[in-house]
Amino acid sequence: MKFHAFHGVLPQERCVGNDFLVTIALTAPVEKAVMNDDIDATINYAAVYPLVKKEMDRPSRLLEHVAGRILFSLKEHFPHITKTEISLSKLNPPIVGEVHSASVVLTETYRAPRGD
Repeated sequence: MKFHAFHGVLPQERCVGNDFLVTIALTAPVEKAVMNDDIDATINYAAVYPLVKKEMDRPSRLLEHVAGRILFSLKEHFPHITKTEISLSKLNPPIVGEVHSASVVLTETYRAPRGD
């Protein structure tokens, strides 16, 4: 997912903004979706996007803070997730030198949900 957002330590970053890439890998039990072709038995990525956008729209100084908010929001809305990996990259960060991006990766593993 690509966003223009206003994250950064420098005041200019929070004023002008920058482009960011968000890559998310979610692990969840999907056996029912495999067998039944039922979107309600998996994680609908169309429902993931607005959750990520909401957090990207809230300015923060640190990428870690934004990625953490995304991680917590996903887990709250999809409690059957067993593992989340989020990569958040700021493209062309305002530092001396030619740098394509600065990134943070957060990985969280949860206890598997109990079957009912």
